[in-house]
Amino acid sequence: MSILPGATKKSFAGRDLRHRTLDRYSFKLCDFRGVDLRGASLRGVSFAGCDLRDADLRDTDLSYARFSYVVTHDPEYGRTDVTGARWHGADLRGVTAKRVIGWPHGLSDPGVTSD
Repeated sequence: MSILPGATKKSFAGRDLRHRTLDRYSFKLCDFRGVDLRGASLRGVSFAGCDLRDADLRDTDLSYARFSYVVTHDPEYGRTDVTGARWHGADLRGVTAKRVIGWPHGLSDPGVTSD
């Protein structure tokens, strides 16, 4: 049995991860504040308890990604940007997206709330 790549309690804050392929990685309690993930492939990625404040996720592929207990906004750090992201099959049950730029208002998951 293989262990999926990923990280627990690691900081990626401010890093440039544009156009990276991180498919099926698992991130737990990681700091992604201000990270640049534009154009990255994050298919099937799991973000559990991660800080995504001011993260740039524009044009990322978030197909089949799973989000649980993530932080997306704080006036001190700015807003998460998901403009142009692909969400096919993403698991967003229980997600509260606060002041996220580019949030798809037509996202049809009954567990998602947004401000």
